Amino acid sequence: MGHGRKGRGRGAASAGVFGAGLALCFGSLIAAPPAHAATGGCGGGLVRTLPLPTGEVRIYKSRTQVCAVTVAHDPGRRRAMAVSIQPRGGVPVGDAGRFTRYAGPVTVGAISRCVYVKGSIEAGSVESGWILC
Repeated sequence: MGHGRKGRGRGAASAGVFGAGLALCFGSLIAAPPAHAATGGCGGGLVRTLPLPTGEVRIYKSRTQVCAVTVAHDPGRRRAMAVSIQPRGGVPVGDAGRFTRYAGPVTVGAISRCVYVKGSIEAGSVESGWILC
């Protein structure tokens, strides 16, 4: 009988350590998305923000790429959203549809090239003109 109690004791301790490990892993998984959401999935640093009536277009630049994402200020309901980037001399890359939080990210290679960024949320739209030249 004494042996049975020891077994349960170890099992409970193992479950406690295992449970704590799961909580630690699970907690870090929950904490990771806000960092990703803050950049909308773009790499590089934030270089420009274009305001919209109900959101904004965020433009990020790394050494080799430019990335953009249109972000709604009040996520939740589906609405028409779009974002596009065109490198000078290149073809525009975009994302459009009915989204709850953001459109994009869209990325183009832009080493020493200007880019033209457009974004919209419902009826509001914004264009950057040629930037990052």
